Amino acid sequence: MLERHEVESFLTLAEELHFGRSAERLGVTTGRVSHVIKKLERQVGAQLFERTSRVVRLTPIGRRLADDLRPHVAGMADALSRAVAAGRGTSGLLRVAFVGEATAPVLLKAVGLFSERHPECEVLVSEAHLANTRAGLLDGSIDVLIASFPFDGMANGPTLLREARVLAVPVGHVLADAASVSVEVLADHPVVQYPAVTSAAFKRDRTPDHTPSGRPVRRGPTGKTFPEMLSLVALGRGVLPVGELTRTYSPRPDLVYVPLHDAPPIRRGPVWLAANTTARVRAFVQAAADANPQPL
Repeated sequence: MLERHEVESFLTLAEELHFGRSAERLGVTTGRVSHVIKKLERQVGAQLFERTSRVVRLTPIGRRLADDLRPHVAGMADALSRAVAAGRGTSGLLRVAFVGEATAPVLLKAVGLFSERHPECEVLVSEAHLANTRAGLLDGSIDVLIASFPFDGMANGPTLLREARVLAVPVGHVLADAASVSVEVLADHPVVQYPAVTSAAFKRDRTPDHTPSGRPVRRGPTGKTFPEMLSLVALGRGVLPVGELTRTYSPRPDLVYVPLHDAPPIRRGPVWLAANTTARVRAFVQAAADANPQPL
C-alpha cells in the first residue's frame, strides 16, 4: 500500500522531472524526495526514473504507474472536496423563487454569483405567486424568496432593490394627469386589496388602513393575483400603490402610474423561514448582497 506522501512525491517528480523543483513544491529537501523515490522503486522492484547529471526521465514502468495513479488521486481530491462541501452545508439543492418580474434580474445575479462560489450546490429557480409565497416557505418548496419587505413571520435579508412608489389609476381618472400626488389621496379613493394570504405587514405597508395624517382608507375589491389587481384598477374599482418598475414590467394602455412624492421607497430582498437557516441559505443571501450592492 502506497502512502500519501509517496504518491505525492512520485507524481510531482513525474510532472517536474527535476528533484529541486519537486522538493520546492512539496516543501521538503531534495534528499527527502530522492529517499522516497528510491524506497518506492525498491517496493516496485524496478526503476521508475532514469537519472543522469542533466536529465530525469520516466521509465516505461514509471510512466505507466503515473498514468494509473493520476485518476485515483484526482478522484480522492474530488471526494474530499465533496466531503468538505457537505460538512459546510453548501452542497445539495437550493430552491429559490421570486415574486414579480421586477425581482427576476436581482435573483439571476444572485444565482450567478452563488453558483460560481458553490458549484457543488444545484439551484432551482421558479416564479412564485402571491397566493403561495408563504405556503412555499413553510412547506420547504422554497428555501429563499426574493420579495418585497416587510414580510412578517420570516427572516429578512439585506435590501437588494429599491424603487420609488407610484399610484396606479385608470386612464381618465381625476388623478391621471397629475405630475405627482401625496399618499393622503388614498383617503379619497377606494384602494384595491391584496389577497388574504399575503403578509399582513406587507399589506399595511402597501395598502394601509389610514393615511399618515390618520384619515381612513376605504377598502376596494380584492384581487387574487397582481395582474388581476391591476385589471380591477383599470375597471375603475379603485386605485393601487405599486413600485415604479411596474411601468416597465406591467405596461398597460388602460392604466396611468402617478408618482407618490411623499412615500418611502419600496424595498425588496431575500426572505426565508428562520427555522430553515441552513449554510446554503446563508451563503445564498451573502451572494445576493454581494451581487446587488446598494448605495449607502
